[in-house]
Amino acid sequence: MLLSPIRALLQFTTVLPLGEQADIDSFARWSWLYPVAGYVTGGFAGICAFWIAEPLLAAAAAVAAIILVTGAHHLDGLLDLGDGLMVHGDRESRQKAMADRQIGAGGMAMGGAITLVSFAAMASSPILWPALVAAEVTAKFSMAFLTAYGPPFHEGIHSALHRASRPYFPVLSFLLCAPLVLLPLSPLKLAGAATVMVVVPAGLLSISCRLFGGVNGDVVGASGEITRAIVLATLVIIPGSTVF
Repeated sequence: MLLSPIRALLQFTTVLPLGEQADIDSFARWSWLYPVAGYVTGGFAGICAFWIAEPLLAAAAAVAAIILVTGAHHLDGLLDLGDGLMVHGDRESRQKAMADRQIGAGGMAMGGAITLVSFAAMASSPILWPALVAAEVTAKFSMAFLTAYGPPFHEGIHSALHRASRPYFPVLSFLLCAPLVLLPLSPLKLAGAATVMVVVPAGLLSISCRLFGGVNGDVVGASGEITRAIVLATLVIIPGSTVF
């Protein structure tokens, strides 16, 4: 019963070759499954970086692996959000800037800053692979949060997913994050990551509703990118060993 929604989820969030295109409508009714994709993408990045002893090279490999496996789909949303935030004008002007296929200074600045934070945090992680899994899973939770609670400002993929979602979906997504307690990360670090994965999408929801009149797919994708970066940084900044 879950195979079709999970396949649709992975086809939507990754470039993995999973056969014939699944029906996105089947995933729309199961959008709380977002964190499942985080285990896949985080695990893939973790495996790519696990064999590299040099921290800087391992971090670079992890960044490249995430971009590769996701097809830079959500990174594109981050760039579009950056352009929309930098525009001076009304909501219509900001929405137009987000829809423009050309990348502006705002997009370059936003993309560069978030990627730099991610890379620095990865290079500073005592054990990289669990941090990658935790960051990717919590990033996908943030996307589930905005999918459920972010009112769309135009018709598109996000509006279709939002209509099919229910207010309790993020609760189910949160439960899917529970296996993160099995990672060699201290409870304090995991608590910090859990806080970030709620605060970031909540903050973006407030900003997007005020500046754009709602949320679109770009904002949802950007939430995943920003949440990942801040969770990675949080796991480094919070004191304590990786286990205690």
